[in-house]
Amino acid sequence: MDTNNYSDLLGLRNDVYRRPLVTALERLALGSGWKCADIGAGAGDVAVALAEIVGENGRIYAVDSNPKARDAVAQAAAQVGRSQVIAITQSGEDLRLPELVDLAYCRFLLMHVIEPQAVIKAMASAVRPDGFLVIQEPVTSAGRISGSPLSMPGARHQDIGAMLPKLVHEAGLELMDAWAEAPAGAGPGPVASYLESLTEVDPGDEPIILPPLVTVIAKKTGPVK
Repeated sequence: MDTNNYSDLLGLRNDVYRRPLVTALERLALGSGWKCADIGAGAGDVAVALAEIVGENGRIYAVDSNPKARDAVAQAAAQVGRSQVIAITQSGEDLRLPELVDLAYCRFLLMHVIEPQAVIKAMASAVRPDGFLVIQEPVTSAGRISGSPLSMPGARHQDIGAMLPKLVHEAGLELMDAWAEAPAGAGPGPVASYLESLTEVDPGDEPIILPPLVTVIAKKTGPVK
């Protein structure tokens, strides 16, 4: 698929972390007919965007533990005519899909679960042999507001992103790539708005570096450990 189309499809206008996901999908050459699972799908923005890429011959399982998320995803998919999006209420630890998928994806999920490694293994078990996982998690304390570190005390593992490559390796997956990106800004704009949505505090004109988002691309080449 054309790179510009990826940018359009995953525009997610308020998503300041859009670029690393686009990069990961380009590297995997995600395209028509793929079967994917978006774990911790929330309101379904990513699931619907993935459905546009995989087309009518593909399938997207949008999984979330919150039943309200299932309804929100179903509504979002219906509004744009994406019947290939199937919303499921399940926890990441107890993931049971109707079929094996080509790609399992999650973002900002492992930081909140009790056992991140259990979720990674469940995702790997849901992927076909030689299928892929894309996982994106933050290193919260590396973010800065006017030079001061950020924190997210409500998260169980606020710096889980720093451990992702090791966790993937320990699960028996092949680590294909890993990198970190951190949106930055000062004054009004999407970065400030995103931070305010997290903290309920307007950062004003202070310089901001959002928590780096670590992206790992992993391949299932053997049994899950």
